[in-house]
Amino acid sequence: MEFAEVFRIVLRRWWLIVLPVALAAVIAIPEFIRSSSASQSGYNAQLTYSAAQTFNLPERDVDYTDIWLASEYTVDALTDWVRSSSFREEIQSQLAEPDTPLGSLQVAADNVRSVGAIYFSHQNGEALRAIVDAAMLALTTRSQEYFPQLGGDSAQVTILDQATVTAAPTPLTNRFAPLMRLGIAFLIGLALAFFAEYVDQTIYHQDDLRRLGIPLLGSVPRDRA
Repeated sequence: MEFAEVFRIVLRRWWLIVLPVALAAVIAIPEFIRSSSASQSGYNAQLTYSAAQTFNLPERDVDYTDIWLASEYTVDALTDWVRSSSFREEIQSQLAEPDTPLGSLQVAADNVRSVGAIYFSHQNGEALRAIVDAAMLALTTRSQEYFPQLGGDSAQVTILDQATVTAAPTPLTNRFAPLMRLGIAFLIGLALAFFAEYVDQTIYHQDDLRRLGIPLLGSVPRDRA
């Protein structure tokens, strides 16, 4: 199908293309305005730390490999603990205000060797600040309750980077969803236009005669006066 023929179909069936786009715009534009005006979809914070087990070892001159390896194992264990429901319960118990809502709280953790990271997200910035403080307290004082290999002493935890609560941007999926709906509506409109052209047997142009194998002897130009 040549470009000129496509252009003629679009001009002839334009209303079929515009109709679904207009319907989608009625729904999508207000949603787009709301998502653009929203400053954030919540708040985020990140906490990095290192940890080690308490040792009573004699002084040594050279090899500290076993101490570094033990630190890595300790952070591995704390990472798994942070991901568990018991750590969430510890946060709740360490909160200065027990009625701080935890419903929208999300906690994730990861580590690279002996450096761990905890990621927090919450809908309320002030609540998240209190939650991070409670998490730091649980991390530094409660690990011995969950790891008997610590020998009754809490792991030695050093905070490497104090958490800063920042506003989380609106997710890209929310911001671009209205535009995606308009694009899908446009494609549906094009499909409707070409389907209508396929089922319509009306002769609109001399090229339609040629496709049917009917010889064209002449044409009368349209009077545009």
